[in-house]
Amino acid sequence: MGGGAAVASALVTTAVTSDLTPHPEPTHWVLSLSCPDRPGIVAAVAGLLAAHGGNITESQQFGDPLTGLFFMRVQVEASTSRGDLEAALTSLAGDFSMAWRLDQAGRRMRTLVMVSTAAHCLHDLLFRQQSEGLPVDIVAVVSNHTDLAGVAGFYGIPFHHVPVTRDTKADAEARLLALVEELDVELVVLARYMQILSDDLCRALAGRVINIHHSFLPSFKGARPYAQAHDRGVKLIGATAHYVTGDLDEGPIIEQDVERVDHTKRVEDLVALGQDVERRALARAVRWHAEHRVLLDGHRTIVFR
Repeated sequence: MGGGAAVASALVTTAVTSDLTPHPEPTHWVLSLSCPDRPGIVAAVAGLLAAHGGNITESQQFGDPLTGLFFMRVQVEASTSRGDLEAALTSLAGDFSMAWRLDQAGRRMRTLVMVSTAAHCLHDLLFRQQSEGLPVDIVAVVSNHTDLAGVAGFYGIPFHHVPVTRDTKADAEARLLALVEELDVELVVLARYMQILSDDLCRALAGRVINIHHSFLPSFKGARPYAQAHDRGVKLIGATAHYVTGDLDEGPIIEQDVERVDHTKRVEDLVALGQDVERRALARAVRWHAEHRVLLDGHRTIVFR
């Protein structure tokens, strides 16, 4: 009897000790990729992730018949180290001529916001970052004016005044690039920044700059666009969020939003509604970019919402 009790006690102790052995916590990864379309891509990616103990929690894909390219975004929980996953993906990428990116899901993307004098988009991004889980870490606000220094200060964000004139434009852009490097900035948001970026700067930050601007049918450019729209009796006002390229306001579109209006709306009503549309479209574009839901397809975007 005594010997049996000792054996039973040893078994219990062993079981308890085994239960207390620490296990690595799984990490939630997000993988986005593109490559020439062909059979077997989904199976290969899923098989690789399964071989590394991954549990896929979200998966979206799209094959573009016009470009012949395949796009995919996968979220997966896995205890495998980042290094092991990246090594496996590098090997797989060679087989499929694949461009890919792996990041930790939910990681806040280091972001720099550029503004001039309009405050609505800056206010909205700072509020959403603080209160609505917008997955960005706004590390600086840069402006060619000082009007919005108080807004940045209220949220505790460093403010940098970088004035721009025709003669100082090159120096101002060099200072911006220095800040991007110094602060390890991943995304630049033009939140109603009323300066045109040079072709060289657009190339240096390709795919990393998002702009917001009004969009009307028909289009009104130059000064007081909402007054022009009112004079023409537009029935829709809207906004477009897009990546910045050397072609002014013609970069790949990420998001658009509209609001119906009628003859009863005054110019100031159109301005207020337009600002609200701009806030919504820009916030969605920034969120989707930060969550790696936007993939470039030539001059178009694939957005996995």
